[in-house]
Amino acid sequence: MTESSTTAMFNLTEDQLAIRDGVAAVCKTFDDNYWSACEDEHRFPTEFYRVMADDGWLGVTMPEEYGGAGLGIKEAAVIMHAVASSGGGMAATSSIHMNMFGPHPMVVHGTAEQKARWIPRLIEGKDQVCFGVTEPDAGLDTTSIRTFARKVDGGYLVTGRKMWISTAQVANKILLLARTAPKAEKGEGKPTAGMSLFYTDLDRSKVEVRVIPKHGRAAVDSNALFIDELFIPDEDLIGEEGRGFYYLLDGLNPERVLISVEAIGIGQDALRRAVAYAGERVVFDRPIGTNQGIQHPLAESWIALESALLMAERAADLYDAGQACGAEANSAKLLGSRAGYEACQQAVLTMGGMGYSKEYQVERLLREVLVTRIGPITDQMILNFIGEKVLGLPKSY
Repeated sequence: MTESSTTAMFNLTEDQLAIRDGVAAVCKTFDDNYWSACEDEHRFPTEFYRVMADDGWLGVTMPEEYGGAGLGIKEAAVIMHAVASSGGGMAATSSIHMNMFGPHPMVVHGTAEQKARWIPRLIEGKDQVCFGVTEPDAGLDTTSIRTFARKVDGGYLVTGRKMWISTAQVANKILLLARTAPKAEKGEGKPTAGMSLFYTDLDRSKVEVRVIPKHGRAAVDSNALFIDELFIPDEDLIGEEGRGFYYLLDGLNPERVLISVEAIGIGQDALRRAVAYAGERVVFDRPIGTNQGIQHPLAESWIALESALLMAERAADLYDAGQACGAEANSAKLLGSRAGYEACQQAVLTMGGMGYSKEYQVERLLREVLVTRIGPITDQMILNFIGEKVLGLPKSY
């Protein structure tokens, strides 16, 4: 693509540009062959994760007093967009995604002792953490989780199941949401009460971690967790007992922004590959990119990706300014995941048979970007949110 169609975010400061360029330089050392090998071997991209940790990128949003950079979601978005645009797809972004937003509840609600104990090890890459919220019978209805933490002397005994838990094969820590009180019956209290948040060791003698074979992103595992009497000491409870759901809300808007820019970056990578192919592939004595039937869908992909990126950047700027950004963050997630997916699909269609082959990478990008359409929140739930909270319509679910 031309100089004017580069995939940079907008309105970046000199420091943010330096972050983008630094991350891009790291990513260039991991080529298509590396990511194809990780996928084929179902192997976590440990080398990539290690370099990102050693260069300090995992701590960009963490407080300076614990070894982080103390920066905002805008800088985290710059990093994740650069990673996503580099060719690594969701395998690359998912390997470090949790570090960018996941620890936020512990940063806001953890004690000084907890933060000193936990955060430096995360920044240095000594600990890898998985996020244990989703359950097989609850889905997006988090208030219906059944994993229960029973109070005992010195801590809690936890039993239950978690589903679609990324990186649990390589993690040694888990940020776990569990009920410490039964869900309130209708009319008796808030269903969001009675859930508590823990950050603790992933003790594999008490937690069976079972890989879920899936459609894409084979390099970064997804798992079902079977938890049987896992002991969690009192000192691993974050904040107050029963307030865990509300603590998680602190990280929802940042996560939507990051998922959005990841999908957009992957779509831009696929678009770049498709444009290059369309300019070089000759059929009937001329490049196929000459044909408007090829040009126009690619042009529409560029417009959709750039528009989604503007919304994601607006949401990040609002969040970092301490302003409400729920509408913008949710809209960015919907727009970004759609634009990213459609750009990847169009890249495959542009290349035809070669787009379907693994050699040209875009089929991998299409399979991987699809997950952003599904989680962490669906289009339908986002539209429910906009309908109720922005348009003032009656709650529909």
